[in-house]
Amino acid sequence: MAQVKIYGIKEKLNPVKEALSRVIHACVMEALQMPQDKRAHRFFPMEREDMLAPGGRTDAYTIIEISMISGRSVETKKKLVRLLFDKIRDEVGIDHQDIEICISESPAHDWGFRGMHGDEVKLNYRINV
Repeated sequence: MAQVKIYGIKEKLNPVKEALSRVIHACVMEALQMPQDKRAHRFFPMEREDMLAPGGRTDAYTIIEISMISGRSVETKKKLVRLLFDKIRDEVGIDHQDIEICISESPAHDWGFRGMHGDEVKLNYRINV
């Protein structure tokens, strides 16, 4: 299970939502071996005054937060981050310095979906990749 939240200034984020979602999901499928039908993305287009950025960033500054069940290797998570940086730059046009990514993990028993605890659900994909 993985949930993705994407934050950005609305004038820059809204026009690229579809492309960004497609790229993010392709990266998640490649790095985490997630099935195609497991896309869970939430977009948060923000007013410029509500999206304060560190120095050196442009209005394309985008934050990607990924919450997922713990169990992936460090190498897998690093692969995901690298894929996101490079494919978002190449396919969406957001430069590396305008992308920030944070992965947060919690054990399966801390998740709830399909009316069950995450550690009770039989998934059709592997977590330990």
